[in-house]
Amino acid sequence: MNPVTESEVRAACLPNPARPSRPALRQAPAELPVSDILAEIERIADLPLSQSTTLPPQAYTSEEFFRWEIANLFENDWIALCHVSQIPNTGDFLNLEVFGEPLIIVRSKEGDIRVLSRVCPHRAMDIMPPGFGYDGHGMATPHEGKPGCGNTRFFLCPYHFWTFELDGGLKACAEMGEAEGFQRDEWGLRSFRTEVWNGFVFVNLDGSAPRTVAEQYASLAEDMAPWNPAEMELIVANEWDCSFNWKVLAENFMESYHHAGAHSKTLQPMMRARDTWTEEEKPFHIRCHLPMRETVRAEIQEKENSGEGWDSFPPIPGLPEEERFSWGLVMGYPLFTFVYAADSLIWYRILPVAPDRLQLLTTILVPKSSTGLPDFERRRDRANQAAISFHLEDMEVCMAVQRGLTTAGYQRGRLSHLEMPVWLIQRYLAARSRGTWPTMDRPAAPSQQP
Repeated sequence: MNPVTESEVRAACLPNPARPSRPALRQAPAELPVSDILAEIERIADLPLSQSTTLPPQAYTSEEFFRWEIANLFENDWIALCHVSQIPNTGDFLNLEVFGEPLIIVRSKEGDIRVLSRVCPHRAMDIMPPGFGYDGHGMATPHEGKPGCGNTRFFLCPYHFWTFELDGGLKACAEMGEAEGFQRDEWGLRSFRTEVWNGFVFVNLDGSAPRTVAEQYASLAEDMAPWNPAEMELIVANEWDCSFNWKVLAENFMESYHHAGAHSKTLQPMMRARDTWTEEEKPFHIRCHLPMRETVRAEIQEKENSGEGWDSFPPIPGLPEEERFSWGLVMGYPLFTFVYAADSLIWYRILPVAPDRLQLLTTILVPKSSTGLPDFERRRDRANQAAISFHLEDMEVCMAVQRGLTTAGYQRGRLSHLEMPVWLIQRYLAARSRGTWPTMDRPAAPSQQP
């Protein structure tokens, strides 16, 4: 059987009605009250890993449960939106829709980064709709080949030409002199709680996150230090419209049991599923290790001893030996997911849209020194193609899993010990349903370190 192509996967991911016609799928499983879904998640999350099972299908298909997740997992916590290297200059901005909120991430005149609403406080117009407003009216200059990105001196609402500074303050609004009591400084764009940590820009939409990003991910800081992501450059960004639930992707991203199947020709030859392991349970993130086979380690050392490179880019200076010869998978709750590699970081921006849909950005970040190499473009293309090759395998299985969750033949499966991250995600969901985080009211699950 020929491998699926990127164009085929992208076509299959398109939302209806653009998706090519195909036989109708069965209807989603019968709705359950959110309380029943959470009660079942609580039950299975308290089972030991050796007895663990998969979630009920409604956790992946229910509109009501998805709305619970938006309110209880996402809007009240920190969501990574971009890397600082995507908006390096004053006036650089990036437009996003996050859980139905139209946002602008912008670098202000003072050099700081703000997350602003795109909704004009006058008549609720999106001040920067697709295409940057009407032809000839928009003040923004789009960045070629980067949809939703550009540079501007200020923001102009195309409806009535209200004008806003880069910090969101109202700059000008014609013909408002007869509006009794109107004060211009009271009508700026809404600003959302924003923090920059290790080079990533985070937003907390409802402003209620009980910790700063630095506090929440404090135990990740030491792990990340050798990569110094704040000084990296984002060199690859691929957008995907995915027709599956965010947990289908998160579970697939974090467990390496499927190397033996979906990645049998790409990742399994380098990193066997049976050798992977998961660290001790933590309150705010999951950390997994994917050690390379001894034969691969020997090949890397032989190439480097002869002056050749094995990865697409030179290895990150100062990496501990174990990090040099392995990949690390991280899921920072709720959606901050990335891969540590010897020469780069691979970051996934996951933005859930519906129970069976999410917007995904897959990226590669490298040290700034790597972007100055004479053959940088060739290396970047090589890294991008390698990342796409195994990502396409993941996309294919994730789409098939979402379809399977809606069928009469779906059965609640048992989990392998190699799927410990799937079980830890269940424990995270259960903890959040109790208003806490993993390990805070239950003993931490032990490490699988060999």
